[in-house]
Amino acid sequence: MANLVIASNNKAMRKLDRSVKNKVMDFFEKLSADDTAPGLHIEPLKVAADPRVRTGRVDLHYRAILFRVEDQFGDPTYIYMGTWPHDEANSLAERSTLRVNPINGALEGIIGELDGTADRKKRVVVPDPTGELDRALAKSTDTPPYLPSLGFTLADLTDKLGIDPAIAELAMEAPDEDAILHIAEKALEWEGSALLELVTGISIDEIRAKHGFTEAPIDPTLDEDQQILEALERPASKMQFAYIEDDEELRRVIESGDFGAWRTFLHPEQRTYAEKNQTGSFRLSGGAGTGKTVVAIHRARHLAKENPDARIILTTYNKTLALGLEADLRFLDPSVTIASKPGNPGIYVRGIDALAKAVLDQADDLGPASEAVLGAAYHFGHARTRSDVVWREVIDATDSGLDAKLATPTFLENEYVAVVLANKVTTLEQYAKVPRPGRGVRLSRPQRMAVWKLIEGYRRHSRMDGTLSFPEVLAVAAEHLRLRNEADRGCIADHVIVDEAQDLHATHWALLRALVVEGPNDLFIAEDSHQRIYGQPVVLGRLGIKIVGRSRRLTLNYRTTAQNLHFAVGILSGAEYKDLEQGEESTTEYRSARLGPNPRLVECSSQTKEIETVAAQIQQWIDDGIEPETIAVLTRGLDERGRFVRALGERGIDARALEDNQPSSGHVQVLTMHRAKGMEFSRVILAGVDDAHVPSAATMRTVPEEEQPEALLRERSLLYVAASRARDELVVTWSGKKSALLGS
Repeated sequence: MANLVIASNNKAMRKLDRSVKNKVMDFFEKLSADDTAPGLHIEPLKVAADPRVRTGRVDLHYRAILFRVEDQFGDPTYIYMGTWPHDEANSLAERSTLRVNPINGALEGIIGELDGTADRKKRVVVPDPTGELDRALAKSTDTPPYLPSLGFTLADLTDKLGIDPAIAELAMEAPDEDAILHIAEKALEWEGSALLELVTGISIDEIRAKHGFTEAPIDPTLDEDQQILEALERPASKMQFAYIEDDEELRRVIESGDFGAWRTFLHPEQRTYAEKNQTGSFRLSGGAGTGKTVVAIHRARHLAKENPDARIILTTYNKTLALGLEADLRFLDPSVTIASKPGNPGIYVRGIDALAKAVLDQADDLGPASEAVLGAAYHFGHARTRSDVVWREVIDATDSGLDAKLATPTFLENEYVAVVLANKVTTLEQYAKVPRPGRGVRLSRPQRMAVWKLIEGYRRHSRMDGTLSFPEVLAVAAEHLRLRNEADRGCIADHVIVDEAQDLHATHWALLRALVVEGPNDLFIAEDSHQRIYGQPVVLGRLGIKIVGRSRRLTLNYRTTAQNLHFAVGILSGAEYKDLEQGEESTTEYRSARLGPNPRLVECSSQTKEIETVAAQIQQWIDDGIEPETIAVLTRGLDERGRFVRALGERGIDARALEDNQPSSGHVQVLTMHRAKGMEFSRVILAGVDDAHVPSAATMRTVPEEEQPEALLRERSLLYVAASRARDELVVTWSGKKSALLGS
């Protein structure tokens, strides 16, 4: 049997229709079974730059381009580069090469370009049929080159990183970041990644480390085929090449159109975080679209493959995001074991509230835990407290004497979760003394007494109803696990992986800490403080989770274009954010790997005109061949969402409101900005971004004055999350006065 390696970022494959892709699949199934089968017509070329290049017959009109290498036993490995029309494939193959980079050991597969253009030094470098690269470089005659201004030299790029000299010379002449991005788009995957890192000004040594260039050189005494096979195992090579292990994986790769890049091909830095053994808890941060969730999913799979008996919990903020994690995990590896309950071997995937409920459902006696957390050992059912309603009833029924600006459901719920439940406070005496770091509002002793009177009323109301709120469930579940561990009954997980961790509050973290014993590979935390749209900030060190230097940040955005990223990051401008370790969170190093059109900001004279503008834009995209389900309209609230669904339907556009359900094909998706968390779409319209809705005036009115800055940060983060959902095009509309968060 022949081994099959497939190359990523294959634009030729994306252009093939489904019938040809099916034939490609058949071709590879036959190739894997018997590469000598006559019908495959695996043929060398009479005139070729590389003797390893082959073409194979997909059908009468299409041929595949491959490289054939043999291991020491003579067994073949075919490296598939793509499928093209017959004559074009033969012409391209003649000028295609496979080589090991002598500087860094990465494998490089280069397809000869029929429409390639030469640079000024007459070297064929990159295809530039549209002239974009020439236009980007045109400023170089009167603008100082960008990379030299950061202290980099041509030798840094060629002799230390191994970038092709012709591409390196272009990069060194580039006048700005945009020009370098144009070059990076047309270079090899690892070259493009290295160029984007250079733009941030980080050191050459750090770039080498991120891409795995610090490994020992490939043994030069090996024959060329052996060197190629060894190079395939290098981290940078895995950005472009991946072994395909079975027919099911091959089918997913071919049918995905873009080769399911996130599932198969990882940046060396991402692969390191997915696979490296950590001595304790590890935190991975990064902006929207930098691949934190991808790394979390790959890490879950890696740990499961390392030890099939491992009990792994993969969790996140809510049910919808957890469903997405499970779907992506199954897509990544259909053979992975999904555990049915926490504590079983395999990967248990649930939202963190559902995880807490599962812990309670498995508990034999919750009396000691509920007494420690709530002050009483009593039985409760599965019903959940409607906290907002109960707080209002308690406020109206209790003469607490608390200031009206503090006697609100929002303030009281946050105080109850962050201070009372987090510290297992059960008496006024305890509450009067407990520290309240990060709460913003200072409370005098009389104010604390007034707050406690309301908390007692809340607990009494819940006991009468036999209900628990979600934070209470979390706190009781965490205490139950802590008591279980204290009694030497053992933890119920070996590894816990948390995505969207910035939105978790204190009782979430208490549960997570109690799930797994502190030690190697215990907690893997993926977060972005710029995307915190719920709750109050926390500091991990105060919650018993010690990172102590095991923290890294991803900066390369794979989702959005450079133009959309610039717009989204601009929303955060001027605001100060802290991460989960109380460090300053910055966006200065964020870069995108893609280019696209500038976001369009459209002011409308009325709500009716805004709806007409949105409908016309969507219709234009659909007429241009964009699939409706890849188009999304994001609104600040539910009322606006319903209004746009109805209005689009009246104008002949089939639009569906997205709630807990998954997106369905054939319909434009209309959803709130909160619901869009963790999702991405080809085209996005942010509708109703006026000063009454963004930030939400209704929400801001419920927040005490001392907590207004924190609430405004959440509103800013929400708009950032919404803007960063767009892969290709972003349009922002409003009527009335434009939101101040959009800038001047």
